[in-house]
Amino acid sequence: MGDRVFLLIGLAFLLTHEMDAIRAHEWRIFPLTAWLDDTAGYRVFVLAHVPLYGGLFGLLARPQGLGGAVAVGLDIFLIAHAALHAIYLRHPKNEFTGWLAWLLILGGAAAGALDLLFGA
Repeated sequence: MGDRVFLLIGLAFLLTHEMDAIRAHEWRIFPLTAWLDDTAGYRVFVLAHVPLYGGLFGLLARPQGLGGAVAVGLDIFLIAHAALHAIYLRHPKNEFTGWLAWLLILGGAAAGALDLLFGA
């Protein structure tokens, strides 16, 4: 863990952001779920994270999971994820407007960038 501390911090920011994404009704922004009512959108959004997290944790648990392509891919995702939130900033249903929401988004991106620079 020692040499990938930024990756793990980025993952912590991302997972905490996804908790906040429920508060912010993020499914209202995604093109594939925006048409759903809030009950269905909430269920799809939450349940979709089970295989996403399972797959990510499974990849990270592999012998080279914290080094190599999986870690680099997660770092790049953290940066791209912040860019996507910036692109959707003016979306009429965007509720990621407070400082805490942006701390989580940008904290993940910063950690991803630092891991790319200093990770193994």
